[in-house]
Amino acid sequence: MLSLSNKRILLGITGGIAAYKCAELTRLFIKAGAEVRVVMTQSATEFITPLTLQALSGNRVHLDLLDPEAEAAMGHIELARWADLVLVAPATANSIARIAHGEADDILTTLVLATPAAIAIAPAMNQGMWSDAQTQANITALAARGYTLIGPGSGEQACGDVGLGRLSEPEEIVTACAALFDTGALAGRHVVITGGPTREALDPVRYISNHSSGKMAYALAAEAAAAGARVTLISGPVTLATPERVTRVDVISAQDMLAATLEVVGNSDVFIGVAAVADYRPAQIAEQKIKKAGEAITLSLVKNPDIIAEVASLTQRPTLVVGFAAETENVVANGQGKLAAKKLDLLFANQATDTFNSDSVAITAVDAAGVTELAAGNKHLVARKMLHLIAERLTR
Repeated sequence: MLSLSNKRILLGITGGIAAYKCAELTRLFIKAGAEVRVVMTQSATEFITPLTLQALSGNRVHLDLLDPEAEAAMGHIELARWADLVLVAPATANSIARIAHGEADDILTTLVLATPAAIAIAPAMNQGMWSDAQTQANITALAARGYTLIGPGSGEQACGDVGLGRLSEPEEIVTACAALFDTGALAGRHVVITGGPTREALDPVRYISNHSSGKMAYALAAEAAAAGARVTLISGPVTLATPERVTRVDVISAQDMLAATLEVVGNSDVFIGVAAVADYRPAQIAEQKIKKAGEAITLSLVKNPDIIAEVASLTQRPTLVVGFAAETENVVANGQGKLAAKKLDLLFANQATDTFNSDSVAITAVDAAGVTELAAGNKHLVARKMLHLIAERLTR
């Protein structure tokens, strides 16, 4: 079974007898490393209880379109942005028809319309209903929209009929979902990413730093590895776990980060400078703790190295040098200026105050050809879109 480490699966359960298999399906998703949240239609609760799914997933189960416990009572919008993948399983003939025709009268059908995430459908129904021309037309329509179809399987059904229409086994569904993230788009490529903040020491106990959490860099590292790349992540001080199949190099200061970068970037295909590198550092580091004295203190600062500009100017530079611009105003204009000044191939700009310590982000991609808006979503989802743009440029 492929890994689903760090992936967010939104499982939508509809009212079919195969709903009982969702207990095992949830368990297997979690075993594969995914975080699971569950949405159930009212009819689904007749076949398996929300309490069972809540206990297995570790998250409360969502049943209502307008949720008074959610932000602005819009639980479906929050969930739509949270998910990396929406899986409808079991998907009954009725639920497939409603989704195919764009209905939005419950939480599941509404979030399917609202989500920017990939959507997979695992059908489960009587063999006669599956073979009906209208059901097949609905399936064809969903496939044309890019939905992934998982199954159905063939065999004996609850009604006693034999034929196509059985829900695929949970192991098969999990494997199919994991394969959706294993794109191979960066297979054989070496991607170097810097992430997190840097800390510039004032004395043995104090430092200058910023609010960067490192979440965007770590999402990019995880998704690049899933896309087949060999990933080196050069990380400032953060509290995040190292993504699977990623080589992590820990650093503290901007000078440390530059030295670590120059050691590995020469044989890389892509350099992505995500780190929030301190622009300045103290001219001198006090050997002992600076004591409180007077109403004010004056610090002398000197400029830190510009890591991404140095990488872009190397004789043996990576094929693509990609920057980030976390801005508080004039996001696109400032991003375009940074792209040109630092001789970057691509830059991702965002509103800094909306990003630090957040799990979601909205990004604007900037290059010489123009500007592309990437829809807001969780950082892993947006990271995949960013890497898609990078992979496209590598093949040009």
